[in-house]
Parts: sequence; structure tokens; C-alpha cells
Amino acid sequence: MNSLKVVAGNGATVTVAAADLEKFKTSLRGSLLLPGDDGYDTARTVWNAMIDRKPALVARCAGVADVRTAVIFAREHKLLTAVKGGGHNIAGNAVCDGGLLIDLSTMRGVFVDPFAKVAYVEPGATLGDFDHECQAFGLATPVGINSTTGIAGLTLGGGFGWLSRKYGMTVDNLIAADVITADGRLLRASDKENSDLFWAIRGGSGNFGIVTRFEFKLHPVGPNVLAGLVVYSLKDATSALKQFREYAKKLGEETTIWIVMRKAPPLPFLPPEVHGTDIIAFCLFHAGNPDEGHKALEPVRKFGTILGEHVGVMPYTAWQKTFDPLLAPGARNYWKSHNFIDLSDGAIDVAVRYVQKLPSPHCEIFFGMIGGATTRPSPDATAYSHRNAIYVCNVHGRWETAAEDKTCIDWARGFFRDATPYATGGVYVNFLTDDEPDRIAAAYGPGYHRLGQVKQKYDPDNLFRMNQNIRPSA
Repeated sequence: MNSLKVVAGNGATVTVAAADLEKFKTSLRGSLLLPGDDGYDTARTVWNAMIDRKPALVARCAGVADVRTAVIFAREHKLLTAVKGGGHNIAGNAVCDGGLLIDLSTMRGVFVDPFAKVAYVEPGATLGDFDHECQAFGLATPVGINSTTGIAGLTLGGGFGWLSRKYGMTVDNLIAADVITADGRLLRASDKENSDLFWAIRGGSGNFGIVTRFEFKLHPVGPNVLAGLVVYSLKDATSALKQFREYAKKLGEETTIWIVMRKAPPLPFLPPEVHGTDIIAFCLFHAGNPDEGHKALEPVRKFGTILGEHVGVMPYTAWQKTFDPLLAPGARNYWKSHNFIDLSDGAIDVAVRYVQKLPSPHCEIFFGMIGGATTRPSPDATAYSHRNAIYVCNVHGRWETAAEDKTCIDWARGFFRDATPYATGGVYVNFLTDDEPDRIAAAYGPGYHRLGQVKQKYDPDNLFRMNQNIRPSA
């Protein structure tokens, strides 16, 4: 193995000696990959096809010892370092150009204790992995809506999904975590051990170290739940959203509804003439008794003239995969996001107007309804502080070719600009792209200064900077 030029954290280029590389390689139970090696391109590929970065070397970790070895190697050589779990982050921070990629994607173990209702999860696991193991015992915890999303990145940013109104954010269900810090130590973070670190990783993204094991509280869910979609024409959207706004204020916490506005995909329950037309879909989920759920959801069927609906009892794991085809890897993606306390007339008008000029048939605007249990903790209880958010809105630019980049990005930015007066000013950190450094403080909220202090303690040299970065507070 020859010496290698690698990008350092400060942007300079350093030369890593051949002997150091060989020692690093032989100390791994996993593998050390260089450009051209089998598996290198797979390791550097992430969900968003706009990201095409080429690290100088990839440490594909097989276990905690490998993670620790890679962190120590990165620190000793002061390397630019990225950490990849599921590789699903929109900003592409899971991979870097010219530096070291610490790849956790093969560490996908999920171990469930059904008696204690606790799951122990490795950082490369996806939501699909997690649900598969937990649902064998009729258990779950709030996670996202796309089964290929990585559990690590989702959790570290806060995490929410269909169960959040009933059981809170993902971080509200995190009991403890094992963390490799920048100095190579393995620390346990919980309410009783390294509590400042535990506070920070619950919403502070990957700024403080690499979590090698998550410990989650589980709840009885499924295996079958009531879920489905009710679809209206976009012509009914303004009226339907205003009716929904009032209905939602009285909705119980077992029921969750997300709203998606886009061009209709070829869903089998929609007439062929509806395919490709502008629609608004109400995505329905009820975590409790199906009969009670049907009653709770009945008003959604009266918001206008239904184009098609498919609502019924189905496996929770199936519902968790429902939107996977619309979020498959390989497309180009650009997002802009807002938090809302309510769906004001102004916010509704902006959303409907922008859906009428979709630049690609794959683009969409959604309002994810949270509230309920997510609002109960105080804003300073965890690093995720947006406890007033009832709707998390994402304008999802998605398209196929580089020639469409400018048109689709301009569309997303236009929506963001025009919707800003109606939003809270806060933003979910996992929805930030890599061109929004001015919004990082807003994403972390009132705890931003405290996060800087925790960063100074655990990562004073900012080794973990490939994220929505919190700089150390000297």
C-alpha cells in the first residue's frame, strides 16, 4: 500500500504514510477501501443523487472496535471525516470529498427485549430493519415514514413519524446511547451518565461523536393498524385544508394525518384519468382501535369530491413502506422546510399556488402533522427544541436530470420565500440542505449556545464537522 494524499479538516492536504495506512487496514475487522476497490462506489453512494463525492479512503466498520480505530486514526491525522449510517440525509453530509469516510452501513443489528420493551440498535440499521424486528413482538417507537431511512441520522436530528402524536419524538423515546467521542473514548450517555452529552445528541445531529448503539423505549403497536389515503383534486385543496385545519384541532392523539400535494402517481385505487393530475392526498393513520379510528377519520371523507380512497386495516410494517416508491434512491433532490403552528390562510394559499406550477412530476409539498405528545416536553428538555411545531412542512424538489436543477431548485426556494411570513422561523434540522448555513442556529433553536459548550467539551477540534455544524464554544 502506497502513501496517500488526504484532505484534512482545515482543507489542506496531508500525506498519510504507507505504513500508517497498512497498520490502519490490518487493525480493522471490516475493510479499508480506496478508489477503484470493490465496494468503494457502493460505500460512497448516498440517497440523494445530487451528491457525488469521492473520499480518499473508506473505513467500512464491522463493529464498535472498528469505529473507535477509525476515529483515532482520523484524529491523529487531522482528517476531514464524514460518518455514514443510512446515507439518507438530504445535504449529503454522510460522505466527503478527499477525506475519510467512516461507513457504518453494515452495522445493522436490532436486538429487541420484548419483556422490558426495549430495543438496542446499531447505527447502520434502517427503519425497515427496526420495524421488522420490533413488530415481531407487536412493538414500535416513533420513527420516520420511509423504510430505507437510517435510524441514526433520523434520531440524532429529533425524529418523528406516524406515532409521534401519541408517543412523542424519536428522541423522547431514547433511553441511552453508546457514543465514541473525538478522543476515541466510548461513553454511555443517559439521564444519569454524561447527561450533557445525552441532552445534546437528542437533536444536535452528529456533532458530538459516533453513536454505536441506541437504546429505545418501545410501545405496543400493531401488528395491524388502520391507515390509508383519501385523495381529492387540487381544485378542492383550499377548501379542504381550511376544513381540515378546524377538524385537526379536535383530533385525538392516536390519529395522525399528513397532507401531500403533488401530481397523482398511478395508484391502483385512482381512476386512470386522474393519474398525472394535480391532487391533494390526506394520508391517514390511527394507532388505536380500528373502529374508533374509522369514526375519528370519517370527517376527512367530507372535505370535497373524493377522487379515490384506500383506507383499511393493514400491517404496520406495510404502511411504513407505503411511500418508499416515491422516495427511492437515485433521483436528484432539493428540499426547503418550515415549521408551522397552524395552517393559516396565507400558508394554504402559498402551498396551493406552488403546487399548481410543479416543475417536475416528482415534486411535492407536504405538511407532516405532529403536535400531541411532541409538544409536552419543555423546549430545553432535549436539543430538539421545536416543541411548538404542529406541522412540519417540506417542499420536496425531486427530479431526474441535471438539466432540471435550476428550475426545480428555484421553485423550492420560491415557495420557501413566500411561505416564510406564515412560519415560526424554526426548522427541522434533518430537512436542511447544504446551502443553508444561515439557518443552522434556527434549526437548533434556543439551546444553540449550550450545544456549542457541549461541543467544546467533547469535540473541541471539530473533528465531526460534516453535519449541520455546531462550532465549539471556547
